[in-house]
Amino acid sequence: MRSRIAAAFCVGLLALLGVIPAQASSHREAPGITSMPKVDGTDLYVFNSYEQGRAGYVTLIADYFPFQDPWGGPNYFFLDRDAFYRIHVDNTGDGVEDITFQFRVTPVLVDLKVPVGGKQVSVPQYNLGPITGARTNQNILESYTMWVIRGPVNNGSPGTNSGFVTSPNGSSRFAKPADNVGQKSIPDYPSYAAGFIEEFNFPGCTANGGVGRVFVGQRKEPFAVNIGEIFDLVNLNPLGARDAEPNPLEEKNITTFAIEVPAACLTKNASSPVIGAWQTSALPRSRVLSNNPSFGKVTNNSGDYVQVSRLGMPLVNEVVIGIKDKDLFNASKPKGDAALATYITNPTLPAILALLFPVTAPTNIPRTDLVATFATGIEGVNFLSDGQPHEMMRLNTSIPPTSAVQQNNLGVLGGDNAGFPNGRRPGDDVVDIELRVAMGALCHALPGVFCTPAQAPSGNLPFTDGVLQDVTQFDAVFPYLRAPLPGSPNGPNGVGQLP
Repeated sequence: MRSRIAAAFCVGLLALLGVIPAQASSHREAPGITSMPKVDGTDLYVFNSYEQGRAGYVTLIADYFPFQDPWGGPNYFFLDRDAFYRIHVDNTGDGVEDITFQFRVTPVLVDLKVPVGGKQVSVPQYNLGPITGARTNQNILESYTMWVIRGPVNNGSPGTNSGFVTSPNGSSRFAKPADNVGQKSIPDYPSYAAGFIEEFNFPGCTANGGVGRVFVGQRKEPFAVNIGEIFDLVNLNPLGARDAEPNPLEEKNITTFAIEVPAACLTKNASSPVIGAWQTSALPRSRVLSNNPSFGKVTNNSGDYVQVSRLGMPLVNEVVIGIKDKDLFNASKPKGDAALATYITNPTLPAILALLFPVTAPTNIPRTDLVATFATGIEGVNFLSDGQPHEMMRLNTSIPPTSAVQQNNLGVLGGDNAGFPNGRRPGDDVVDIELRVAMGALCHALPGVFCTPAQAPSGNLPFTDGVLQDVTQFDAVFPYLRAPLPGSPNGPNGVGQLP
């Protein structure tokens, strides 16, 4: 939690010192992933559903493909057809997935044509007329399958109750909405996209009928951080107003994989209500450029699949892991995190902050407070561990959700135990939370548990990056993240129409 810690600051500070090439929560966080934006995992949200009438459900949201400019046509942002996009759940605390939701998205070219001089000629654009729920006039169609895997993903033989999920009508393929081309193409995008929220049957799950909900599609970028001023030698007031600056990511979109399932289908049993989660993506080991590329297929692939992106708690790879190990972290699993433990027990961020500002870094080394926050969980809140550090998002499913109107965007630090680092809701301001925790907030909030107030002289200061994130910026219903920004600023009737 605190590790990602001043996410904002970290990102800027470490970047300034040549340690981090990252931008935002987990956008372009490692050298290798910068060349593979379609599979770059950016943010993970795991929380007890707070939509009215959805008590007893957990929502998991994994975002990919950062920095989408809404106007990015004519291809827009279809996903990698060869990739596996995964959300992993560990309910025993050993850093090994017990349940994995694995997605594969397939883009298909319709190849729309228009008559020109007696010939039918393929068009260069995304659509040829208004796009509807029936996906008419659309030149690129995407659909996806979702597989539930029980047990370790790479053991070669999924456990029992594994298999494709199906919709109530028995289909194992689900449609993905078009990206938001603009209001002339899709006049009411929120209503259009809502038609792609589908129920599915969860193999091996019996609670609440074993039925969940799923949505895969473009959304408005949910993360908020003061990127520009942070990169300018943290050119801001770190103790100023929390809403002093606009969010530089406000004008971007993202691609979201969102699922909602009964909590009882994720936990080990009723007496073990805590789960851990992380997202990954994987690509074929061998990808060779093709001499005869076709739509969406420019390589010839072979071999097994290799993990290329990993994300649990926000900002870990950006502001905690040293640059020499960033690609290694993306390829690693929580089970082996002890090998990278020094980055947590001896963090560089507080020391860097102390160089730039008149503040004092915590002296409680090793930082057991940071280890608890994102590598084991906190006793009495979301502890889940076999005694070894495993970096992942932990959620206590037995803690009731806080309604949208009552949420505190500082989560547990603000007295709201249903928020970060007990899971992560879209409105949790993780940058401010992690910045404060990095500087020793838990030494003051839980004196004597991990450390004392004297060991963190600056730990009670209200650090902020000046960019506010809270629940009012999101919907209060699944999939919670708001509709993506349109590619055209004009309304459905355009401007300057011919008479």
